[in-house]
Amino acid sequence: MSVSQLSPQALWKNFADLNAVPRPSKKEERVIAFVKTFGESLNLPTVVDHIGNVIIKKPATSGMEDRMTVVLQSHLDMVHQKNADTIFDFDKEGIKMVIDGDWVKADGTTLGADNGIGVATIMALLESDDIPHPPLEALFTIDEETGMTGALELKGGLLEADIMLNLDTEDDDELTIGCAGGVDITGSGNYSITSSINNSETYEISITGLTGGHSGMDIHKGRGNANKLMNRLLITLEKEVEIQVVSVDGGGLRNAIPRESFAVVVVSESKASELESIVNTYSEILNKEYGTTDSQLTVNLKSTDAASSVMDSQYQRKILRSIYAVPSGIYRMSPDIDSLVQTSNNLARVEIKEGKASVLCLCRSSVDTEKTDMQMAISSALELADLTIEVGGSYPGWTPAPSSEIVTIMSDLYRELFDGEPHVNACHAGLECGILGTNYPDMDMISFGPNIRGAHSPDEKVQISSVQKYWKYLLETLKRIPVKG
Repeated sequence: MSVSQLSPQALWKNFADLNAVPRPSKKEERVIAFVKTFGESLNLPTVVDHIGNVIIKKPATSGMEDRMTVVLQSHLDMVHQKNADTIFDFDKEGIKMVIDGDWVKADGTTLGADNGIGVATIMALLESDDIPHPPLEALFTIDEETGMTGALELKGGLLEADIMLNLDTEDDDELTIGCAGGVDITGSGNYSITSSINNSETYEISITGLTGGHSGMDIHKGRGNANKLMNRLLITLEKEVEIQVVSVDGGGLRNAIPRESFAVVVVSESKASELESIVNTYSEILNKEYGTTDSQLTVNLKSTDAASSVMDSQYQRKILRSIYAVPSGIYRMSPDIDSLVQTSNNLARVEIKEGKASVLCLCRSSVDTEKTDMQMAISSALELADLTIEVGGSYPGWTPAPSSEIVTIMSDLYRELFDGEPHVNACHAGLECGILGTNYPDMDMISFGPNIRGAHSPDEKVQISSVQKYWKYLLETLKRIPVKG
């Protein structure tokens, strides 16, 4: 059976069609055109705004014209991550999907269920002719994963809806009513290059196989950060065998916990065996520390082509210690909401080579003042290595409204349909609701979705039975949207 034949077929068919279109963040031109053409083919009013968000409007079905207008919102872009041994061109190829029991996943890459399932859901509703619903507005935003540009640039007055259903939550028993804000901190600078020592050996060190995951939703799980683990090893080798660093290349996207890091180092021939021993010991240490969370963690050492130039020794000392001082992981738990991470940082990307150094962090917090404090701590650490700090991509959090009308409706409906209690909570991920609410402050908002695991990593998968549950929940919710006024 192919993915497009799964139930509900209208949703899965659209998901398969969507996943055939390359849609990396910042390069959404093809998927914007795809959705625009889709809306126009249904003869529905379709608009692409100045930044690339797509808005499609559909009248209510017969008998529901007097209900409140609902905007269904999802983002078009997806995180592009693949395993190191997977050959795949995200700019040219569609995602290769696989059915594995009750789950749909991809072959060595991210799946794009985040937030493609939401997009496909909205498409299925727009093209339906037998599903009762109130007046609908479909909002497909761009660039959610690397800056929330679409949400930030959406102008007031384009939407008329009273209620927003954001379809970007990853547990089917959760109703999300609040989220963290975030800010990017990038440190960059230049450094001097010097000649490597005589009578030396050059090695490549790799740390791979970490679990990774979403830097908001998974930050509390204690998973290893490849950039922090590599830096810890390099400082040890600097102290013990006086390595010279040629390059460091670790991590990738700002919102993905780094799974891999690679470094090239030079060491004296006389200390080569000692270096090998230290790396082997470090591998054993990490597998003891992270055996539960990162069972596939691997530290490898191999000889490589001789390097004639290395980082200046004084700068090497500065940059390694500066990165060591950058906070990573949970900074503070919420004192008010049980088990909610309040503030965290993801040391997302480290790139040091050929005289240029760059370090990228994504700091999240549901408290803006604490986010600013964390931003200063990270900036201070990076400035110790003479890096120039650039702060950008800041977006606000979303303040919970637990007694709102849509929260009450959906909580009661969940109990009725599934004979259980929904988890009404806030999350540490960045959702677009907080940003969209700045221009639509009177809109009642809630976020929900099916079970998605491993988002932002090649382990990403979505549960088939959960999609069926979520689809049923959404259709019943639309029937219960109250009369306007």
